Amino acid sequence: MTSWSEKMLQLLRRMNNFHLPGSSLESCLRFEVAGEQVGWITPKVASILGRFPSVFRPYGSSITFCSSVDTFESRSVAVDEVLQELRREASFTCLIGWRDEQYAVMPRYCDPPLMYMERAATSLFGVKRYGVHVNGYTRDSSGNLNMWLARRSLTKQTYPGRLDNMAAGGLAAGCSVRHTLVKECGEEACIPPGLAEQARPVGTVSYTYEDDEGIFPECQFVFDLELPLNFQPHIGDGEVQAFYYYPIEKVKDLLVSEEFKPNCAMVVLDFLIRHAIIEPDSEPYYHEFVAGLHRSL
Repeated sequence: MTSWSEKMLQLLRRMNNFHLPGSSLESCLRFEVAGEQVGWITPKVASILGRFPSVFRPYGSSITFCSSVDTFESRSVAVDEVLQELRREASFTCLIGWRDEQYAVMPRYCDPPLMYMERAATSLFGVKRYGVHVNGYTRDSSGNLNMWLARRSLTKQTYPGRLDNMAAGGLAAGCSVRHTLVKECGEEACIPPGLAEQARPVGTVSYTYEDDEGIFPECQFVFDLELPLNFQPHIGDGEVQAFYYYPIEKVKDLLVSEEFKPNCAMVVLDFLIRHAIIEPDSEPYYHEFVAGLHRSL
């Protein structure tokens, strides 16, 4: 029987499979904007982008924009027009889940955005996506930890019905991390702004995986929010169907079940390591866990 540790290691490998032998990495073209790499494009996507020579052009082992498409505005508009056409043609399944939500495209988080792109299309270009995840937990007088988990609505476009962190959301263009934290806490779990503001930033979790819908380099900004023992989150905008309050050992067991959204399981694994629920003397894959949670994008 596969142990908890081996199952967790398998999850981390799956979420970092773009770096494993046999991935599409070897055959991908770099997506470059203004001379900077911002993503990866598979040969299949590249061949379809070749139908739009007034927007994209090949450049060695990369794909970039034509010289006339050279400003933030012109890139954003040109890509949106291409994506709208591909969406009408139903060329890619990821575009069925069109969000009408813009993500900023830049080489690193600290860089100014070079363009905006529809969230649902980012995996076609392998551009980095950022999000905010909140671990909502309590500590009783004996020091025992309990954690609040959310169960995603069955109408969610991705991972419907799976377990999730108490509150989480993607970082939309022009929104700060702290603003997104407070917004998601309020919308998903009805947490008052004054309480949400007490959440502590505790680092990031990053990984790159690929699946049938494209390449996903993702970085999640992680927060811990210690809640009053009598606090209870409530369903807000309908993205969550239920909240559960579990002892931390039960949460640990659930991580390797098929019930958890994989990147949310990674966020909780990071919590278990930081709070010494998992320790290097008792967990054989401790180093592999830490490395798998913090892959360079």
